[in-house]
Amino acid sequence: MILLDEDTKCLVQGITGNQGSFHTLEMLKYNTNIVAGVTPGKGGQSLESVTIFNSIEEAKENTDVNASIIFVPSPFGKDAAFESIKYLDLVIIITEHIPVHDSMEIVEYAKKHNTTVIGPNTPGIISPGVGKLGIMPTHIFKEGNVGVISRSGTLTYEVASQLTMNDIGQSTCVGIGGDPVIGTNYPNILQMFEDDNDTDAIVLIGEIGGNAEEMAAEYIKDNISKPVVSYIAGMTAPPGKRMGHAGAIIQGNSGTAQSKINALSDVGVKTAKMPSEIVKLIKDSL
Repeated sequence: MILLDEDTKCLVQGITGNQGSFHTLEMLKYNTNIVAGVTPGKGGQSLESVTIFNSIEEAKENTDVNASIIFVPSPFGKDAAFESIKYLDLVIIITEHIPVHDSMEIVEYAKKHNTTVIGPNTPGIISPGVGKLGIMPTHIFKEGNVGVISRSGTLTYEVASQLTMNDIGQSTCVGIGGDPVIGTNYPNILQMFEDDNDTDAIVLIGEIGGNAEEMAAEYIKDNISKPVVSYIAGMTAPPGKRMGHAGAIIQGNSGTAQSKINALSDVGVKTAKMPSEIVKLIKDSL
């Protein structure tokens, strides 16, 4: 597994909000190691067994936290991310609609501090059997040896569900986020899975727009020895129309599903025409 393992000790930023409190309880039910919450002005309160602090600095002084998951509203997303990045190793930004220029600053700040940022606009990550830092429904995941990377939350769930129903478990599933600017990209996660002893094969789920999948194909060619299979959403999308995510828009000839499929095919990555075909491709590759 990658990113989220037995050594991950997490805090929840925005733990007292509706989303933060709901998902904290769901993460705790899945045995995720949540050691603190942070909401300015609410320090000293608690949610079940989780103590709430006024700041990350205060939480860090009182616990051995090393990761955070952010549920704060988008206008405060950058400040929350900066605070986490300064003190922690892993930051998951669930928040949607963070302005692109804020995301650019978050990514730059994370590079300076050598902090891994997943998102913004991500469903999070799950390592079945260990825990989840995110909003995904846990019953569709199963412990195993297939790593999943995706730009789409819904498609992550669909593919994981298909794998689980066919008795193929997952090591870790990572939603990298659907925005044009994100902290951690396909090559970063591909390399983590390549180096991970618990992962034997990788599923890459992409969608139209941008060139992330083409860059992933380039990276796979020279750096990844484990089998990779893929699914690209948006085969029928008309040019110039955004489909779902802010990053999913085709401009000119770049960013089409076919250009991504071709790039992946050129480096030996087979692409499923529909999510259910992933199962056969994975079975054939293992």
